[in-house]
Amino acid sequence: MGRLTESAVGSHLLNATVGGDCELFYWRENNREVDFVLRRGKKLVAIEVKSGKKPASLSGLDEFANKFKPTKSLIIGTGGFSLERFLSTPVEYWLS
Repeated sequence: MGRLTESAVGSHLLNATVGGDCELFYWRENNREVDFVLRRGKKLVAIEVKSGKKPASLSGLDEFANKFKPTKSLIIGTGGFSLERFLSTPVEYWLS
């Protein structure tokens, strides 16, 4: 189920990049990662997708936040926004 959720989030984000309004990345350093990073100008949004039980730690998201100071950090799924809410919200909203 986790891969399906992550794929759905990725597709939603990728569709937003088609017009060139924002860029989509993945971040990894050593064993820490962030599933998706959106960038528009100087605005960064870090997005972590979680399914299953609530994670004890979000070390990748924390490390990314410490290094790059994103405008927003989002968790989609367990412990954060529901997948339904995220997919029904235009990506532009998260970048504002």
